[in-house]
This record gives sequence, C-alpha cells and structure tokens, in this order.
Amino acid sequence: MSASSSVLSALAPQGRLRASINLGNPILAGRNAAGELAGVSIDLARGFAARLGVEAELVVFDAAGKSVAAVTAEEADIGFFAVDPLRGEGILFSAPYVLIEGVYAVADASPLWDNAEVDRAGHRIVVGKGSAYDLYLTREVTAAELVRAPTSPAVMDTFVAGGYEVAAGVRQQLEADFLHHPGHRLLPGRFMVIQQAMGLPKSRGDAAADFLRRYVEDMKISGFVAEALHRHGIRGASVASTATH
Repeated sequence: MSASSSVLSALAPQGRLRASINLGNPILAGRNAAGELAGVSIDLARGFAARLGVEAELVVFDAAGKSVAAVTAEEADIGFFAVDPLRGEGILFSAPYVLIEGVYAVADASPLWDNAEVDRAGHRIVVGKGSAYDLYLTREVTAAELVRAPTSPAVMDTFVAGGYEVAAGVRQQLEADFLHHPGHRLLPGRFMVIQQAMGLPKSRGDAAADFLRRYVEDMKISGFVAEALHRHGIRGASVASTATH
C-alpha cells in the first residue's frame, strides 16, 4: 500500500511526518534505560513514516491533553489517543489498536470495595487533566467531585498529598505508582475500557484518514502491535480486534 501524491501531501505537508507522542501513558510510550524514546506508539509512528517514504519527527508531550491540542491545531500530523467524542470534534480516528483498563485506586484502609461505591457525595476522585478517563468521568460522574492532577503520572502524588478518597487511572500506571506509595490497592474490575487509536487533524480529509486506518488494521493483522507490546514488556493491555467494513 503506497500513498498517492495527494494523500502524502495531506499526511506529511512539510515533507516529514510529525508524530505527537504522549509520555503520560506508560503503556504506549516512555524512555528506555538509555533515555531514548521507546514504545508501541513510537514503533507505529516510525512504521507509518516508512510507509509514506518520509522521515518521522517525534513531537513529545507529558500529557494526553497537550498531545490532542497539538494535532487539533495541526502542530503535528498524527497522534496516538484514546477515542473520545470530545476529541473527535477536531480529530479523525482509526479503529483502536490497543485496549487498556481504567481502574480506581484507594488506600488500604478505605471503606470502598466496589466501583459502584465511588460516585457518591463526599468522594473526591483524582484524575489526570485531559486524559481519556477524565473526559469519560466528567460525563459519567454525578455525585462525586473530580480533582485534576496536571498529568496522569502525577495522579498518585496528588492523591496521596491531598488525602483524597479515590485515584483514577490506567491500571499499569497505578500499579507502578504503588511501589512509591505503598498502602494502596485497586478496586476490583474496571470502570472503563480505554480504546487507544491513531488520529489526524480533521482538516486532512477522508482519504488521508482512510490511509491511516488501513495502516492500523495492517499492523494488527500482521502481529506488529502484539509483537511491539511483548518487546516493550507491556502487560495487561490487549490488541484490539480487527475492524470490520
């Protein structure tokens, strides 16, 4: 699959592919022991640039909201996001390539033992500002109060420092944070499934979006996504099913 000249100019108008990378989600991207960028979204970005026949330029952010804003404003050509209706106002998404669980954390001494107990008056839920689960809980929570940490990796620090009742986040991030903040536990199950997809500015058009969508499906079918998750040691995330047309 090669890109037509019109699709190529829509996807990489500056002659290179500017890929927005969010380091706030350790499932998708981070830095390795040498300080180099690594992760499934990095691999997908470079693979897509190679398919277009251009160089990849990684534009790095520490929070999902900033990454979304960059693509929406066309300061980047593609990005890696959780699918959400609000984000869809300015971004065209592929089908998801990875599914991630959104979960709640509480102190060991907390009286909360079930997700259904969280959304009650007097409970304060710490979320990462602009994250997929922030957007979701903003729509769904009716009685509890949302407290926004500056980024997803800062949720546990904010939660502990403020003495709040509940922390929300990606399962793997919260579990990793327990190493620095012992005395906490996850509530059983999950409150949402986060669908991670690739996306591009709506202004780039349907032909460019379709080319990106076909790429994502190819990467799932070929085993590229599964192999990347395994190579980067990611557990608890699953490859999304192949989209049907």
